[in-house]
Amino acid sequence: MKVRKAVIPAAGLGTRFLPATKAMPKEMLPIVDKPTIQFIVEEAKKSGIEDILIVTGKSKRSIEDHFDANPELEQDLAETGKKDLLKLTQDITNLGVNLYFTRQPHPAGLGDAIYRARSFVADEPFVVMLGDDLMNDKIPLTKQLMNDYDETHASTIAVMKVPHEEVSKYGVIAPEGKVKDNLYNVKSFVEKPAVKDAPSDFAIIGRYLLTPEIFDILENQKPGRGGEIQLTDAIDTMNKTQRVFAHVFTGQRHDVGNKEGYLETSIQYGLKHPETKDALRKYIIDLGKKLEKENK
Repeated sequence: MKVRKAVIPAAGLGTRFLPATKAMPKEMLPIVDKPTIQFIVEEAKKSGIEDILIVTGKSKRSIEDHFDANPELEQDLAETGKKDLLKLTQDITNLGVNLYFTRQPHPAGLGDAIYRARSFVADEPFVVMLGDDLMNDKIPLTKQLMNDYDETHASTIAVMKVPHEEVSKYGVIAPEGKVKDNLYNVKSFVEKPAVKDAPSDFAIIGRYLLTPEIFDILENQKPGRGGEIQLTDAIDTMNKTQRVFAHVFTGQRHDVGNKEGYLETSIQYGLKHPETKDALRKYIIDLGKKLEKENK
C-alpha cells in the first residue's frame, strides 16, 4: 500500500522559547522569513505525501491561519505591485497537499498526540514528522523512509549518530545487524537512557514511518517517562511482534527545538537566503575579527 499520509504533532507548549511562545506557537517561529512548520509541510509535499494532519493545541490557531488564504493581504500586495511577495503568499495556500487539523486537549506525550490521528490514518501506513528537526539531503528523509517501506512493508524509524554524551536527550536504539546500507534491524528502543546505559549512539530523530498497528498499542500504552504516553515505548512494544527497522540518516539535521540550535539554523539558512546571504556573511566576518581582537 502506498504511503500517502503524514501526521505533524504541533501541540507542545514550547516552554524552551518562553516568553516568545506564550502567545505564539513554537512552530511559527521563523527561520529567516519562513515558519519552521512550513519547512516540514514542504518536505512532506516533496516526498509525495498527499494528506497531512497537524495535531495542534490551545493558542495554535495561527498555524491554521498561516496555511489559509488571506484575501485582504493578497489584494494589498497586488494593488501595490509586490508580485514576488504575492506569489510567496499564494504559494503557501497552493502547496498541492490536503491539510487537516485536530486538537490535543492537553499535553500528554507524543504517543497521545499520534493516537489522535487514528481515524485520519485508518488502516494505512503513515509518516510522523516532528517540527523540531529540519532535514537536508538530496532525497528528503521522509522520502527515504517511504522508499524503505516500498521494499520492507514494515515500520521504519529514522536515526542518526550523536555524540555519546548527548544520548540521554533522545530515544535510542539497540541495533541488531545491518540489513543493507543505512538500514538496521533493531533489538530494542529506549527512551532517553542514562549515558552509561545507552545501548548505542544511534538516536531517534524526528521522522517515523509507522504501520497502523501502532494505534492498538498506543490505546493500551501506560504512561512512561515524565508520566506521558511515549511513542518510543509503543514502538518498542510493536517491535516485539513485528519487525521495525532503523534507517540511518547521513544528511544534515538542524535541531530547532532549543535556543542554540534555533540560532545556528537561522544563521545557516540566512547564509543561503538570496536577500540576506551577502550582508550576513560580511557581518559574521567582521564580528569574528572584532571578537578575535577582544580576546587578545
